[in-house]
Amino acid sequence: METAHLPTAQRVPLLRSQTDSSAPLGRAGDWALLAPLGVGELFGVYVARPAENDGTGSASYAVKVLREPWRNDPTAIAILRREAIVGSAVSHPNVVPILSSAFGDQLPYLVMPCLDGQSLASLLGAGWRPELPIALWIARQIATGLAAIESSCGMIHGDIKPSNVIVASNGHATLIDLGFARTRDECRAAADRPVLGTLRYAAPETLTSALAADVRSDIYSLGTMLYEMLAGNPPFAVGAPADLVCLQREVKPVCIREHRPDVPRPITSLVHTMLSKAPLRRPQTLEETIDRIARLEIEWFADRAA
Repeated sequence: METAHLPTAQRVPLLRSQTDSSAPLGRAGDWALLAPLGVGELFGVYVARPAENDGTGSASYAVKVLREPWRNDPTAIAILRREAIVGSAVSHPNVVPILSSAFGDQLPYLVMPCLDGQSLASLLGAGWRPELPIALWIARQIATGLAAIESSCGMIHGDIKPSNVIVASNGHATLIDLGFARTRDECRAAADRPVLGTLRYAAPETLTSALAADVRSDIYSLGTMLYEMLAGNPPFAVGAPADLVCLQREVKPVCIREHRPDVPRPITSLVHTMLSKAPLRRPQTLEETIDRIARLEIEWFADRAA
């Protein structure tokens, strides 16, 4: 499995090293920002090199900074700070490491390695449909990264979705964007606060004050991502936020096999179990989730070898 490759036409790096010929666009602390990698509502990410290199050597780092309108916003700074704390505490191949960070009076930023690959969202948006074992392998890698976050920090990720997964050309998956990670106590305290994360992938309990989020909420979001890899669309893809909230809380997803009849029933069963509205009906731990995915991978290969 570890030698599997994505389609050649899709092996285009999302985060990649650049040579020293790039003139800096600016600086963040001791880092020269060379080229934009992506811009979100709150943050911008840039290919970077140490400023002291003075134009020599390659740029193999990515620096994440707050965008201008948010540089003094306490909530935005807290999200970036949380990502720095979690990313520096977790050492795991399926979780992006945070190498350094700076806050205080200067422009807040954090530094991570440049990752070769594309976001899973970009791959799926371009029409890529992974073979069954590849989809299971990607899901298992992300579940393993989530387990590392839980064991190292006692936190859930809180925003599992395809745009937060970078997939390399060999199929290696890395979980990024750790700023919504939170502890169980923080989840309980936030039960009656505004929703964090992305509605299309949000667990039902995160959309109501009746229940607090926990690791099973990440398992639900992982289930929506696995559903999308297999079916071609997430379980609920309408645009209106109020409609999405209603669907996530009340409506059972269409069976994967209606979209993709070749998906074996045991795989379909696991995905729909992960997507149960009630947390008690889902796998209860990440370890259980990882084990069930791994067993399905083994069964798939055994069936093909028979």
